[in-house]
Amino acid sequence: MANSRSGGTAQFTTLKVRLYPTPEQAELFQKTFGCCRYIWNRMLADQQRFYAETGTFFIPTPAKYKAEAPFLREVDNQALIQEHNRLNQAFRVFFRNPERFGHPRFKRRKDDRDSFTACNHVFTSGPTIYTTRDGIRMTKAGVVRARFHRRPQAWWKLKRITVHRTRTGSYDCYILYECPARTPEPVPPAPESTVGLKYSMEHFYVTDRGKSPDPPHWLKQSQEKLARLQKTLSRMQPGSKNYQEAVQKYRRLHQHISNQRRDFIHKESRRIANAWDAVCVREDDMNRLNQLAARGNVLDSGFGAFRECLRYKLARQGKQLIAVDRFVPSSRTCSACGYVTPEELSARRWTCPRCGAALSREANAAKNIKARGLQQYFSTQ
Repeated sequence: MANSRSGGTAQFTTLKVRLYPTPEQAELFQKTFGCCRYIWNRMLADQQRFYAETGTFFIPTPAKYKAEAPFLREVDNQALIQEHNRLNQAFRVFFRNPERFGHPRFKRRKDDRDSFTACNHVFTSGPTIYTTRDGIRMTKAGVVRARFHRRPQAWWKLKRITVHRTRTGSYDCYILYECPARTPEPVPPAPESTVGLKYSMEHFYVTDRGKSPDPPHWLKQSQEKLARLQKTLSRMQPGSKNYQEAVQKYRRLHQHISNQRRDFIHKESRRIANAWDAVCVREDDMNRLNQLAARGNVLDSGFGAFRECLRYKLARQGKQLIAVDRFVPSSRTCSACGYVTPEELSARRWTCPRCGAALSREANAAKNIKARGLQQYFSTQ
């Protein structure tokens, strides 16, 4: 959310729709992708040359190149302007923190993401971009047929669109809307309305009450099919027609798994955000968890994206996502008496040597995460 000029809040929502362009529209999209890549490289090259000669930072606008490159006039001018804005933003974050953000690099066709962004402008004659019953009207392209899984409200304002071509050859459009919203009333957490979540490689997560969603492991279930495709690919001549068809099947399978994962993450995070007033999680390092991929389905779990979905969905309702330090010994601490075992635990269940309580490692950790999260929240109030 962001503060609006009228004093309220502006909430931004993105809708993802599938596009079905005609061959002429698909050709225009491909030209736009290439022109965006071309204009980025030309502006970056001229910026480096100008800085080397004068010592001054300056990025020329896309209008400078249209005389020598007439093909730039065939695509939407807004897509080229957005590339100029992105390059400026890339330099701003680089100057702010050079150690974290690298210097902007030239784009190559083989490793560049085929996408472009265009902003919507409202004139007296009407907006430049708008949605219809079964499509999206874009500059230059006209009305592109689309499939909507969700419709925007009448008072939402369309800000910009991003058209992306996936590796399987399909087209997706991300529509950004700005909608007025009231600032949610803060919901103070209470022990009975707060849930603690512990990440689990086997069950995705386990709550402090011992419940888990047990999502289907899509990548594991598709392992045999993936193995067959890989075996087929290894026996084919790279570059042949059959090889390219097999590669497309392989990519479509991975895209299908990605869509299933995203669907589960959004539905599960929405269910939790509606059911609880606060959620306590441990700020686990996902890079470290990725190193444990050989021991479980960490790479295809999407727990990091799940945390981010929980964060913004709770915030829109005035609720809290409380992150506990990842070095807290939640698994080794007895939730009944507070005893901390000195050694690491490998068993799923263990018995506290002090009080004799029989504990489930993951559920016990979730209870400790919830207790530490509530303590952390009330100590800052």
